[in-house]
Amino acid sequence: MSDSTPGGVRLAATILLLRDAPSFEVLMVKRHHQIDFAAGALVFPGGKSHQGDSHPRWRELALGFDDTSPDDAALRIAAIREAYEEAGVLLARDRDGAFYAGEAAKDVRAAVAEDKVAFIDVVEDLGLKLDLSALTIFARWITPRLMPKRFDTWFYVAHAPLAQQAICDGHEAVDAEWIAPDRALALASSGERKVIFPTRMNLQLLAESADPGDAVARAAARELVTVEPWVDGPILRIQENAGYGPVTEPLDAL
Repeated sequence: MSDSTPGGVRLAATILLLRDAPSFEVLMVKRHHQIDFAAGALVFPGGKSHQGDSHPRWRELALGFDDTSPDDAALRIAAIREAYEEAGVLLARDRDGAFYAGEAAKDVRAAVAEDKVAFIDVVEDLGLKLDLSALTIFARWITPRLMPKRFDTWFYVAHAPLAQQAICDGHEAVDAEWIAPDRALALASSGERKVIFPTRMNLQLLAESADPGDAVARAAARELVTVEPWVDGPILRIQENAGYGPVTEPLDAL
């Protein structure tokens, strides 16, 4: 799979990792202030796809690989890799079929993020297989044409493996925290946290669910409508049939 689509739009993948103990929460990370995209913002773990996400060997090292298209499999691998790099959470199973419960070594995560070590080699050396079937498509957003950098971002939702701790990488992400969707929205509304438009919209969609199981079930049942906001005078609009209701965003709020 190419890492970009026609027009220079880069493919990207993001994951909403959910838990319900002690309460319904989603894992979010704070982007480093020197990162060139969404600097300082509270986001879901995610990033651009890499060529390594499409390596043929993933067929043997990823559960559920043949149950989806090669392009979707590569994006799911990208989402899992980004959660590993940024938050140290690895959605993988061992030889007995149990979720991996080990700790992600920070130096190995950094080496993967810097392309010094292949993610596929890390997974193989640990004797694991990524669990692509654990992910459900949640949404798809394409950056508006007015932006200098554009991404075709696929959002996935999954139950988090509770045996693992989320620890930020200190490079792209400077903090990792579990937070209730409503709480994240309140912090964004008060200005205490920076939350970019697509993240905020997907937090609102997530907040309609009662718990992780409900969120996954709603995502599986929802028709996927690709959201590509457009400019209408001083505001940004999205399609009303995308599942977010009637939405308008003032351009000066972006």
